[in-house]
Amino acid sequence: MRIMGLDFGSKTVGVAVSDPLLITAQGIEIIRRKEENKLRRTLARIEELILEYEVTEIVLGLPRHMNATEGERVALTREFGEKLSRRTALPVTYWDERLTTVLAERTMMEAGVRREERREHVDRIAAVLILQGFLDFRKNAKNGTESEKKAWKE
Repeated sequence: MRIMGLDFGSKTVGVAVSDPLLITAQGIEIIRRKEENKLRRTLARIEELILEYEVTEIVLGLPRHMNATEGERVALTREFGEKLSRRTALPVTYWDERLTTVLAERTMMEAGVRREERREHVDRIAAVLILQGFLDFRKNAKNGTESEKKAWKE
């Protein structure tokens, strides 16, 4: 059993998967497309990765605004999530991804990755951060108090 994390963007999708024990997230790849609305190949590639890694659940980053409101990108992401769920028959969980791209950029800067190379990796790293945040929350919620467990179920 593994969980897949996705960072859905206008022309890219960063992909990460968990280890079988659901402890860590690893970046897999960035799926690129020429046009924002052309999702057929993107969905097909995600299906291939689901089979390859034996994924049983998907976590999709939800790009809320800093004030927690939802804009056009959130609507597009939810639409993508619905297509993904219908096509794969897997549950899709939405995870707040505010600042993951910023954190991914900062992490690469601190590691000395050149600006040109950062663009090549930022979506995959953002997917790792989304999935790792979800895995950590899930682990803490399941090991937490009864009120924390109740919050997790909601």
